Formats: sequence, structure tokens, C-alpha cells
Amino acid sequence: METKTARLTVLLDPAKKSAFEQLCASLDVTPSQVVRQLIRQYLRQHGVEWQPSGRPDGEAEKGVG
Repeated sequence: METKTARLTVLLDPAKKSAFEQLCASLDVTPSQVVRQLIRQYLRQHGVEWQPSGRPDGEAEKGVG
């Protein structure tokens, strides 16, 4: 898991935000967890390699997608 964080602001329709938050709660995940997972998937889909912040060089990311 990353040790340094940065904020990303996303503007959403209030109804869409509410539906997203309710779905996340029903799945026992936070909206931030889902967004981080979607970003990782999107980067992989487009062949973008990245290294999590705060990790020693050469230490591969471990964990779920």
C-alpha cells in the first residue's frame, strides 16, 4: 500500500454520488478504495507502469488489483 497520499477532487452529480456511496456501503468498501482500484485497473489497461510512493525501488506492488 502507498505510504504517501495526494488528493484528487472529482465533481459528480449529487444523485450519482449518493448512489455510489450507498453501493460502496452495501459492499463494505469505501468510495476511496473503489476509486483507487479503478485507477489501478485503468493504468494497467493502458499499459502504464508506476511505482507506489514511499516504496523502496525495486519492491513490487503486492495485493489485490
